[in-house]
Amino acid sequence: MAEISLERAQESIVNRRQELKAFDETKSGVKGLVDSGLSKIPTIFIDEQYKLERNNVHNQKPGSPTNNDGIPIINLTGVDDDPNLRREIVKKIGEACEKWGFFQVINHGILLPTTDEMINGVRRFHEDDEAKKEIYSRDYSKKVYYNSNIDLYKAEATNWRDTLCCVMAPRHPLPQELPAVCRDIMIEYSSKMMKLGQTLLELMSEALGLNRSYLEDIGCGEGMFVKGHYYPSCPEPDLTLGTSSHTDTGFCTVVLQDEIGGLQILHQNQWLDINPFHGALVVNLGDMMQCRSNLAPQLLPRTTLVDPVHRAPRCRESRSTTRAFPTFVPATANNQQRKGSQIE
Repeated sequence: MAEISLERAQESIVNRRQELKAFDETKSGVKGLVDSGLSKIPTIFIDEQYKLERNNVHNQKPGSPTNNDGIPIINLTGVDDDPNLRREIVKKIGEACEKWGFFQVINHGILLPTTDEMINGVRRFHEDDEAKKEIYSRDYSKKVYYNSNIDLYKAEATNWRDTLCCVMAPRHPLPQELPAVCRDIMIEYSSKMMKLGQTLLELMSEALGLNRSYLEDIGCGEGMFVKGHYYPSCPEPDLTLGTSSHTDTGFCTVVLQDEIGGLQILHQNQWLDINPFHGALVVNLGDMMQCRSNLAPQLLPRTTLVDPVHRAPRCRESRSTTRAFPTFVPATANNQQRKGSQIE
């Protein structure tokens, strides 16, 4: 019996590997599957743990019991002009980092036409088959690439998601390396995000009781990925996730959601929806914020930061969502991540 079970397990592994390879070689991603008209998701996408969770809650929507009313929305208006107002903002950010590990910012300096066009630009890319196939790659030394699931051959379950990744700092790609359908907005948005990133790093430094320039001085703002995730409509949304639960490996991630949303955070053992707020940006702490070597040792005994686990379940509607993920990391970490350990 043991030998038979082992043979079946080995056969299952081989079959899964073949399915993954066949999916990868299409270079069409998850959207290609949806465009083919499938009514059931392939087995490689079935997440048994999430399937069990959905069976347990059945008719309940994850996060709906308490929703996201408590997640702080912080207004950055006047942050550089009024010292008293800045102190209040710093206090709110500190409380959010300790309680949630997440917060949203509004009036952050990136105007609605820019954020809307960023969403539209990433969507245009994912709906352009030729543009996608031109840069489809699993060579993570490249500054610009597109694929589906960076951990395709390692994860237990494949996520229902395609991704455009651009390494925009410290050394940005040449303009012609960026997809033409979103080139201009990618450059504009990245430039403005780097500026906002410096402000956020200053505010978080102050919230931690450090000198305003501390986090920037140790290189936390030198590197930046911009990832455009695309989640096509799913025929069986209770069987798979758009993004599995995880923490981000960088220092800080800034998330731009479209009008559909889909981001969830784990808070007090419950998944909560972060509903989209037009023009708002979601900020979450990354693993490097938890790393002792990156922070002043005197902080650690008195500062407890939340480990911000989050995920993106599939949307039930026949729609898709697009997100951009600029992630601020030290330049040395940026280089390591380009070798394979990427940010989701």
